[in-house]
Amino acid sequence: MDLREARRALQLIYLVDRHLLIVSTICFLAAVVRTIAALRAGVFRPGRFNFLAVGLGFIFQTAFLSIRGHAVGRCPITNLFEVFIFLAWSIALIYMLIGPAYRLSLMGAFTAPLVFLIQTFALLAPIDVRHAVKLPANPWLEFHASMSLVAYGAFALACVAGVMYLVQERQLKTHQLRSIFYHLPPLTNLFAAITRLLWWGFALYTLGLASGFFIGEPLPWVQAVCAFGVWLLYAAILQGRHFRQLAPRRVAALCIVGFSAALTLLWGITFAAQMHSLP
Repeated sequence: MDLREARRALQLIYLVDRHLLIVSTICFLAAVVRTIAALRAGVFRPGRFNFLAVGLGFIFQTAFLSIRGHAVGRCPITNLFEVFIFLAWSIALIYMLIGPAYRLSLMGAFTAPLVFLIQTFALLAPIDVRHAVKLPANPWLEFHASMSLVAYGAFALACVAGVMYLVQERQLKTHQLRSIFYHLPPLTNLFAAITRLLWWGFALYTLGLASGFFIGEPLPWVQAVCAFGVWLLYAAILQGRHFRQLAPRRVAALCIVGFSAALTLLWGITFAAQMHSLP
């Protein structure tokens, strides 16, 4: 196969995997539309539709990442587009793992919009920059980046659970109980889920940061300082929770702040593709 044929084959792969991602985004959109329609009708019931829609979207996400990974010859986090999709996949993965376990099927109603927005932005923004040269894979570098993104998935779900907590608490304080209130888990269950998600995310993020010392290359100091700052923020939240220095409402709010801060570091994760860019 000559160079021209190889390029055509690669273009075909990119076209196929992009269609898979579009189908995945439509699945998440279906969950969003159903939730909005139910809320407007005032008869919101989580049921199984959202969980099935998210599960189907997750399957197409996985297919996209598998095809793209084979195309680039490494973990598919070589540009900002792939990083966003890997983040969306991580969020769906954590939801699929913890949603049924903690009986938080309603979390799908809050998770689907977040994943839909991330994937829609990735599809519309001109950030899918393809690399002409396949770079040699660095296992430690890819482990470092992928673990950090999976940790982001746990932090994102903690953020979602935090939003659910604040919504329910506000309805209780204002005595304006809407139909969605009766399908929200008790505040104690939500706070337990937030705590577990924070610990899981913190453990994975710590593992990702620690593995960065074994990649054999110096990390950009700005990125390293910011990543360590996010680690300190979540460490402070967990410490405040452990010693009961932070009220549950404050922890829920800080989960939203923490994930927003973590999102600002996504640009740095693309270093997996940018390092060793020269042949």
